[in-house]
Amino acid sequence: MVEQVAEMDAVFQALSHAARRDMLGRLAGGERTIGELAAPFDMSLAAASKHVKVLEGAGLLDRRVRGRQHVCRLRPQPLARANEWLRFYERFWTARLDSLDAMFESARDDPQERT
Repeated sequence: MVEQVAEMDAVFQALSHAARRDMLGRLAGGERTIGELAAPFDMSLAAASKHVKVLEGAGLLDRRVRGRQHVCRLRPQPLARANEWLRFYERFWTARLDSLDAMFESARDDPQERT
């Protein structure tokens, strides 16, 4: 159980940075080198490598060395577990949004509310 909590913490911490979320999105399209992952950002290869290490530490990607290049590949399993955790709570916000929708609907149907 403690391992699962630590893994989930690492996944959400990794997802907390926009550059890392973008990197994961591009990895969904296939393998990329660290240079390719860094290209859209104004960051050094060293900074991009640090982001990759965070993603790798969270289990969100695998990295292999091909000559002088580090090639990264998405590992979606931790994202699936995080999604499963979030889906448990989805029923709560869905119920609240449904209640809000019902409130607006009844206000729209009640002519006294329009005055």
